[in-house]
Amino acid sequence: MALHFPFPDVPAAGEKIELAPGVFWLRMPLPFQLDHINLWLLRDGCGWVLVDTGFANDAVRVIWDEVLAQLDGPLTRIIVTHFHPDHLGLATWLMEKNGAPLSMTSGEFLTAHAVWNEVGGHGAAFMVKQFRQHGLGNELLEKFARRGSGYRLAIPALPNHYTRLMAGDRLTIDGRHWQIIIGHGHSPEHMALYCAELGVLISGDMLLPKISTNISVFAATPEANALAWFLDSLTVMATEMPPDTLVLPSHGLPFTGVQSRVEALQAHHQERLQALETSCQNAPESAAGLLDVLFGRVLDTHQTMFAMGEAIAHLNYLEQAGRLSRSMDADGVIRYMRPQH
Repeated sequence: MALHFPFPDVPAAGEKIELAPGVFWLRMPLPFQLDHINLWLLRDGCGWVLVDTGFANDAVRVIWDEVLAQLDGPLTRIIVTHFHPDHLGLATWLMEKNGAPLSMTSGEFLTAHAVWNEVGGHGAAFMVKQFRQHGLGNELLEKFARRGSGYRLAIPALPNHYTRLMAGDRLTIDGRHWQIIIGHGHSPEHMALYCAELGVLISGDMLLPKISTNISVFAATPEANALAWFLDSLTVMATEMPPDTLVLPSHGLPFTGVQSRVEALQAHHQERLQALETSCQNAPESAAGLLDVLFGRVLDTHQTMFAMGEAIAHLNYLEQAGRLSRSMDADGVIRYMRPQH
């Protein structure tokens, strides 16, 4: 089943559009090249369940004030798919404003606190050391050290309590069951929600219609095979979802055609893996030295941060598959090369 976009018109700021019975689409601005995030309101009796919260800035707070004033009932629960600032950013603000409890996975809740407090291998100092080991130059390393992780600026306050959700849990919302599906690779324990009765999958960042979500290896888990985890998660998702499932992604338009999209993402990453493997055929290469191969365009400082994490993820995949070998040169830089047979 090819990709199909049944709802081509996006909601205006403060507007909600019903996509399935009791399932409403909100869109909030982001201050990045990726300029929006989709949020979801689910009717829950006399109230509303919210999935993801938006980025914590004044523009989004103003829109939220408009939305909340229009709702005919309170928020009864806030569900956050993962710890990134555009998803978790306003959770504390909304909880204090409405008294709604928060639900998310432990992997995301605890990672948020580790990143916010820059402990346990998370934070700018750890990232700079990791990127130095993978060949990034001093000029960019100094920029990363000066700017810090930025996470604490993007999320002014974190919640200190939550309800833990786990793989296979089922939430009852307005009499309908929503199954919790966990994916890996983009974040530690990313949550999607699937309602078989409605044929709707709220996919978060795990399955996007036009772009491939960022798959990174972080300093806290330097050997992580994040790309393999991501591709395996997509395979499970494609296997379990009926072809006509309406996918509600965090970015881009709602779509149908899960299997087609997963196949395209699998093919994209396999092509990128092959390009990296070929580039390491004649001489050892670092992750930083392979950014042009992987992305083929000029990257700004912010983009380079994500690009380095993604390059390491692809190289870890190739090394653990036996397609590349890893060594460290005299300067302490990790390099990869195709094994010579």
